[in-house]
Amino acid sequence: MSRKTTPAEDKLPIRMLHDRVLVSLDAEAGERRSSAGIVIPATAAMGRRLAWARVAGVGSNVRTVEVGDRVLFDPEDKAEVEVRGEALILLRERDLHAVAAERLEDGQTGLYL
Repeated sequence: MSRKTTPAEDKLPIRMLHDRVLVSLDAEAGERRSSAGIVIPATAAMGRRLAWARVAGVGSNVRTVEVGDRVLFDPEDKAEVEVRGEALILLRERDLHAVAAERLEDGQTGLYL
């Protein structure tokens, strides 16, 4: 049974719990272009491909990412949720493969993205 929310409930603050990370999928996760300029639709069958997303919220036990960071994750291991009309993805911190952020010091990631 579906329950309608009131306008007051739509504006309630949300706090993530434990090791959970709430992310919004980057717009570039849809269709892509090859280096030759060929458009590759998001529905194209490919091998396992990781996706980038922007962190929208973190739980109290999350240690390595902050709100606003970009993270790399496997889109096949995700739980989707809609919050205030926006589609978001709920992950555990351990499901993240990499973090890209301005605050990272040299040598912390081993990569320059």
